[in-house]
Amino acid sequence: MLQYKLMMSLQKAKSGLDEKFQKISKTPAGFDLFVAIHDFIEHIESNPCLSACLSSRIKSNQELKIPTKYTHLKKIYQGLKDAKVKSDVDLGHERYMAIIDLNKIKNKDVSENNSFWKKRELFRKLTGEIHEILNPNLV
Repeated sequence: MLQYKLMMSLQKAKSGLDEKFQKISKTPAGFDLFVAIHDFIEHIESNPCLSACLSSRIKSNQELKIPTKYTHLKKIYQGLKDAKVKSDVDLGHERYMAIIDLNKIKNKDVSENNSFWKKRELFRKLTGEIHEILNPNLV
């Protein structure tokens, strides 16, 4: 029974991951792409069976630089989370810059000077690599 529940949980996580990834693939460059990436990362973060597969302790992940790639995507996730919450807490320069760049994209103020906008297709590619890493582990 426990094995069945675990299998169903993995199947549900895989299904949700595939759905989030398809949204990224279909979304044109713009603020909605960053929201789709946020949702993809949020899905991974909310499923321990997924996030564990991205561990830096796994040798193949180290060789493929998966932890670093995932960290880049998590900056989008954290930036959109931070932008929703008004706080007096010092978030640090990097997180403030993420909020500013993502808000510029949201307001359609896009230029190649915006680091997030400049790397939009790289971020899309990185989600594909993360999806590939997670997919075989869930079958």
